[in-house]
Amino acid sequence: MSETRVTGADVITAHQDLHSEQGALRGEHPGRSRNPVIKVADLAWLEFQKPDLDRAEVFARDFGFGITARTERELWLRGTFAGSPCMVIRKGRTSRFIGPAFRAAERADLDRLARATGTAVRESDVPGGGKVVDLLDPSGFPVQVVHCGEQLPALPEQQPLLLNFGTNHRRTNAAQRPPREPSRIQRLGHVVLETRVFARALDWYLDTLGMIVSDFLFLDGQRDRGPTMAFVRCDLGSVPADHHTLAMHLGPGTGYVHSAYQVTDLDSIAAGGEYLKERGYRRSWGIGRHIQGSQLFDYWRDPDRFMLEHFADGDLFSRDAEPGWAPMSTSGLAQWGPPATRDFLGASPSPQRVHDVIEALRRDNEMDPARLFGLLKAANS
Repeated sequence: MSETRVTGADVITAHQDLHSEQGALRGEHPGRSRNPVIKVADLAWLEFQKPDLDRAEVFARDFGFGITARTERELWLRGTFAGSPCMVIRKGRTSRFIGPAFRAAERADLDRLARATGTAVRESDVPGGGKVVDLLDPSGFPVQVVHCGEQLPALPEQQPLLLNFGTNHRRTNAAQRPPREPSRIQRLGHVVLETRVFARALDWYLDTLGMIVSDFLFLDGQRDRGPTMAFVRCDLGSVPADHHTLAMHLGPGTGYVHSAYQVTDLDSIAAGGEYLKERGYRRSWGIGRHIQGSQLFDYWRDPDRFMLEHFADGDLFSRDAEPGWAPMSTSGLAQWGPPATRDFLGASPSPQRVHDVIEALRRDNEMDPARLFGLLKAANS
């Protein structure tokens, strides 16, 4: 685990200590666009398609979501924070991730974005109404940029426990008995995507949506070829934003990896995890604390095998924080916790994964044998 070290007058913060001493090398990616079209303010929601909305609703309640709206064709989920819903599940023949929706800072941003991309502003079907611009990123993911109308009101929170630290005794004559109940989701935090065209996709999000990079990861011995993963945040100026709202990594496939949802604290993560385990759901990896982003984490699979994360206590960076650079490795995923599982890493061979590898090596994209072997090496380091 990184610590704050003091050497003479120099102070090295925990953030800097996790990065290369020099930061970016000359000529490396700056991690932001000089003149983006707009600057999105946050993720709004994620869209999925599933054949069984009843089963999806049962898991959603067990995981800790609130239900905003339910019809025969749609299920809208929310957290306790005021704002927009954080997920929509539409009924369909197969289970698949459709794409993300990002929140525009102002209504006028949609007009600017539509003009720059040759698209149009349309009415949104989000509960409460609003406007949306539909885009397609270089990986082929449909991306919506939305400005919502009516905002959802806040709901009651799961209160953090009052903790005693050393000689700081804040709780006396009272025992701690956190209830065994679902972790109450507060909000959508981030989504992680895999892509064969990492560099093009990254630049698109920086140039079009004005996002900025918090951390780059590169393959051992291949730093000169550029990064293969980026943790990307919203540029809110001097206002601190989540370390990453979007993360992307180069891979043989193109698709959803996982999404993360904030809860109150470690006890909420742990008690909610016990609740999920008792109901037969499968933990993918956890509990632990990440390095890039620093958040406490716990990963689960839903009945359709989508991975979702409970997290708490993540890093917040203002625009002033420059990107960090670090080698990509499995051991570098966590400061503490159990070893990353094969399920979390997607390392278990499957016919679909083998097909993805063959297709990636045959087609015109950023995957080649050297990149593939580098990724395999990182997964085992």
